[in-house]
Amino acid sequence: MPLGLGRRKKAPPLVENEEAEPGRGGLGVGEPGPLGGGGAGGPQVGLPPPPPALRPRLVFHTQLAHGSPTGRIEGFTNVKELYSKIAEAFRLPVAEVMFCTLNTHKVDMDKLLGGQIGLEDFIFAHVKGQRKEVEVFKSEEALGLTITDNGAGYAFIKRIKEGSVIDHIQLISVGDMIEAINGQSLLGCRHYEVARLLKELPRGRTFTLKLTEPRKAFDMISVRAGGGRPGSGPQLGTGRGTLRLRSRGPATVEDLPSAFEEKAIEKVDDLLESYMGIRDTELAATMVELGKDKRNPDELAEALDERLGDFAFPDEFVFDVWGAIGDAKVGRY
Repeated sequence: MPLGLGRRKKAPPLVENEEAEPGRGGLGVGEPGPLGGGGAGGPQVGLPPPPPALRPRLVFHTQLAHGSPTGRIEGFTNVKELYSKIAEAFRLPVAEVMFCTLNTHKVDMDKLLGGQIGLEDFIFAHVKGQRKEVEVFKSEEALGLTITDNGAGYAFIKRIKEGSVIDHIQLISVGDMIEAINGQSLLGCRHYEVARLLKELPRGRTFTLKLTEPRKAFDMISVRAGGGRPGSGPQLGTGRGTLRLRSRGPATVEDLPSAFEEKAIEKVDDLLESYMGIRDTELAATMVELGKDKRNPDELAEALDERLGDFAFPDEFVFDVWGAIGDAKVGRY
C-alpha cells in the first residue's frame, strides 16, 4: 500500500489518559526501607506484573531542586508513579511536582528526565514556584517556542529560539509550565496539543499566557536559560544500565542504548522539533524502536498509526523519520 493511503488512526489512549497501577508505599525523607522496584522482564499488555521476588531491587535518591534533605524512592513503574513517590517522600501534594532533572538541580532541559533513568542517576524534583500572567503580541507566525511535557499532564517550555518573539519577553523562561492560553486550561494536554494551539493563534493579535515557573534555589535566581543546543543531551545512566519507564506494564532494566539507537533517537527528536515544535526523547525512542526492523516507509507508517495514531504524523514526516533511522543504521551521522 502506498504511504498515506488507507492509513487509519486507532492508537490506544496516551499515558495521560491511562490509570497508573497502584504503587508500593513511598519512603520518607532519609528513611531506610525494604527494597523493591519495577519489573526486569515486562509482561505483555493485559497480563499481571511479575511477582516482587522477580523484580529488580532498585532504590533511587532524590532531592527537591530548590534544596531539601535527600529522600529515597522505589517501587514506581511509570512517570506518574515516580512523581507520586517523590510527593510522598517530601510530604507534598503530587500536583506540585512539575518535572525532574537528572544529576543537576538546575533547570537544564538537556538533563530532563524522560522515559529512562540511569541506575546511578540522582533525581532532582522541580516544584511549582511563582505564577505569572503575560500578554504576548504575535508579530510573527513562529513564536520561537519548543514545547515538551512531563508525561503526567503538564506541558512546559523546553527551548526559546534566540531572537524570536518570546525571546524578547524576559518574563518568560525555559522551564515555565503553560497552564492556560487565553483562559483555556491546558492541564492534562500533551505537548503537541499545546504546540498546535500556539501555532493556530492568529498573527497580529495579542494573547495571554498563564505560566508557572519552577521554584528556584538561590544560585538559580535571575538566570534565564534559552535551552540547550538541539541534540546535545547527555547519555543517560552513569551505571551499567537504565530503568525504562513505560506507560503500559512494569518498568524494565535495559542496557544502555547502542550508538545507532542514540544517534537515531537524536535525529528523530530533531525532526519532532522541526515539524511539530516539540522535543520528546521517549517518543523519539519509541519511534526508533518501531522503525528499526521495518523494511520500508509503509510498514513504518502502519506501525506509527497503530501505536501513535493520535499524533497524526504527516507522510513527509514519516519519510524523514525512515530516512533518519536508515542513515543512523549505516553510520551517516
